[in-house]
Amino acid sequence: MDCYRESFAMKSAPSDTQGKSPTQLIDERIQEIGGWQAETLTRMRKLIHEAVPDVVEEVKWRGVPVWSSGGILCTGENYKKAVKLTFAKGASLPDPTGLFNASLEGNMRRAIDILEGEEVNAKAFKALVKAAAAQNATKPQKPKSGMGGKTSTKLKKNDQGVVLLSGGNPQIAKGDGDAPVQAYIAAMPGWKSELGKQLDELIVRVVPDVRKAVKWNSPFYGSADQGWFVSFHVLTKYVKVTFFDGTSLKPEPPGFTPKSKENRWLDIYENQPLDVKQMEKWIKQAAKLPGWMP
Repeated sequence: MDCYRESFAMKSAPSDTQGKSPTQLIDERIQEIGGWQAETLTRMRKLIHEAVPDVVEEVKWRGVPVWSSGGILCTGENYKKAVKLTFAKGASLPDPTGLFNASLEGNMRRAIDILEGEEVNAKAFKALVKAAAAQNATKPQKPKSGMGGKTSTKLKKNDQGVVLLSGGNPQIAKGDGDAPVQAYIAAMPGWKSELGKQLDELIVRVVPDVRKAVKWNSPFYGSADQGWFVSFHVLTKYVKVTFFDGTSLKPEPPGFTPKSKENRWLDIYENQPLDVKQMEKWIKQAAKLPGWMP
């Protein structure tokens, strides 16, 4: 542990807290925590430094460890039952192995909750940290200003004239039937449109009399008089497929948060093949369950 501390000492941002560096403060914080949580935080801290050797350690928000490189990469917090690593811009990072399991709602943050005895895939975690650093190193384009220097607030549209909301999600008027669903799928950007077609065809093949609609700018699929059982939605880097009674499916889809209740979901990324057989099994099971009725 002493050698590990020494390797961090020259990579810390300066601190005015009793003359101690952020690295020293984090060391002390980990010692105070103790037990499995301290071991977990130490292990993940080491992986962060292996992924981005010049990462800067800081302490913010009353003692929360923060790792930065061109901006915040992630923070480390300890709770009674979990160690939480929150990535500031996690929603736009590729996560093909599904490490993110908390703070999954919203368009910015994503988190990894690590429970006692759990081991995080080190290779996948370091890939996330590297991707976060690379994202921070990419300078965003300045928004074009209109007359008088005011920033334009025009909504982005695709080639079909469909407004694309946050994350590239198509804005389609709510409506029942196949037509609005097909309009949504056609407006899905890039590779996501082909995935949307694949999902739609799979659902219809498994449930030929499926009921369709677009609600809240997302396609919904349901069974007559039983409510809705599945929906999907476009986000920046992936398409989220949500089962409204996912806890009743075997096996459960991997995505959830402590607040998601019975909802479970699967995030599908580009170049990530859809597991057609597993999706068919989930659709078959979900279609037989009492659906969600808003």
